[in-house]
Amino acid sequence: MKTEDAVLGKYDNGLGFRANFNNHQVWKGLLDCVAFTQADIKEKLLNLDKPCYIVKLAGKIGVTNEGYLSPAENSKTGQVEILTAVPPISTHNLGDPNFLSFHGVKYAYATGAMAGGIASEEMVIALGKAKILSSFGAGGLSPKRLEAAINSIQAELGFGPYAFNLIHSPNDSAIERRAVDLYLKYGVRTVEASAFLDLTPNIVYYRASGLGLNAANQIEIRNKVIAKISRREVATKFLQPAPPKILKELVEQGLITELQATLAAKLPMADDITVEADSGGHTDNRPLVCLLPSILALRDEIQEKYRYSTPVRVGVAGGIATPQSALAGFMMGAAYVMTGSINQSCVEAGSCQHTKQLLAQVDMADVMMAPAADMFEMGVKLQVLKKGTMFPLRAQKLYEIYRSYDSIEDIPVLEREKLEKQIFRKTLAQVWEETVAYLGEKNPEKLARTLNNPKMKMAAIFRWYLGLSSRWSSSGEKGREVDYQIWCGPAMGSFNDWVRGSYLSEPNNRQVVDVAHHIMTGAAFLYRIQSLKIQGLQIQDEYSQYCPVRSMLEVCK
Repeated sequence: MKTEDAVLGKYDNGLGFRANFNNHQVWKGLLDCVAFTQADIKEKLLNLDKPCYIVKLAGKIGVTNEGYLSPAENSKTGQVEILTAVPPISTHNLGDPNFLSFHGVKYAYATGAMAGGIASEEMVIALGKAKILSSFGAGGLSPKRLEAAINSIQAELGFGPYAFNLIHSPNDSAIERRAVDLYLKYGVRTVEASAFLDLTPNIVYYRASGLGLNAANQIEIRNKVIAKISRREVATKFLQPAPPKILKELVEQGLITELQATLAAKLPMADDITVEADSGGHTDNRPLVCLLPSILALRDEIQEKYRYSTPVRVGVAGGIATPQSALAGFMMGAAYVMTGSINQSCVEAGSCQHTKQLLAQVDMADVMMAPAADMFEMGVKLQVLKKGTMFPLRAQKLYEIYRSYDSIEDIPVLEREKLEKQIFRKTLAQVWEETVAYLGEKNPEKLARTLNNPKMKMAAIFRWYLGLSSRWSSSGEKGREVDYQIWCGPAMGSFNDWVRGSYLSEPNNRQVVDVAHHIMTGAAFLYRIQSLKIQGLQIQDEYSQYCPVRSMLEVCK
């Protein structure tokens, strides 16, 4: 029999394995290392560090990690036929290896910044010690608080890996500048730029001021930028070099040198682009399967034009919560995956226990869009938890009133009384007094503008609630649980579905490093399963599911 069709056959051992096989090769090894029971087969499939052989022995299909392949001998009987095989698979093989070397990490996996320190020092340090990149949630924090976080993280991690968030502040560029000044002062070498609508002098300053030439006369990038985007027009700005006009202004101000401006004109603004699909917080609710291919094509188009020596890497975020979603991102071409919502239910997150308990009970449909505090007047929204909190409905009510009236005084008396009783729990005059005190200390210039603009005054009063509600969620403000603003995407529900019935269903057992290990290990396992299926192996569900049975932190000790 010389044709391939003549040597194909199918066998089923009653355990759910059914396969086409090619008997031009046989398997050789010790027979007692071949598994036939369900538990033993699953163990062999999970042994990712070794190859996996699917063999036929005595009319049954078995699985082994040992032995080797050898050409079939036509005159010899009793040979163990090989049905199919897959090589070892490591979590290090997933994603772009350049991401690992560039950032000094072991996984093409990162955790994104969650503002207000929810992505806390503890989270960044724990992940950094495990050689996993994590971004500190600097958005909304005072310079003093941010400086303390820098000192704390650098004391534990030294040169990394870690990143700090640089969030775009369209209504107050000074906030961006203060963060950049701190990052440059303390040598923070990686920032995650998020919520940018356009490039600003601040992000260009950070990028260009870290450029230089090494001993080999090659461009050295000391200030790395990971840009989180969800729109092609914004991605384009980070995929291209810095605008010449901004570079010229920075040189004239003495902030960067002529050499740095010249080098910046040869490099993209970002080393990595995180394509953010339907996520918690600021989001355009884009579907990942549509958005990622579009940005990858855009990257290739711009790369063709500029011919960078190292193309910009493109990763994914938004909806990454399980091994399946992580593997989907990698198989679509993502250089790395980034998780967000799921990490704030972990023990290291800077959110209170009540919030973590709520998050651990979330389903995918338990989220909705609500007005954002930082871009309230612009009508920008973010995705938050709706289960267990009244915040999204109350925030939307405030925005509707803002759109309908020109000043606090224009709001009907009964409506004002409802706001004071149900939402603010104090008079609007008292809220205004607190707002004046806050702006007088933090931003006197904005206070001066607000005093002479009734519409701005109303927005400032309403932002009192929008701003404090997220802090209440972090600090665990008693009596305000119904007003907690909890940034959350549908990924949280997907994660809860995956870990239901396991030890990770309890938030006190959720550690960010352990979660990362399980997602990446599970993704590698599922890649193995899919490789076997593509080769013709039919596998029942009990073999092809990855469940977090025990803590990987204990296994790795």
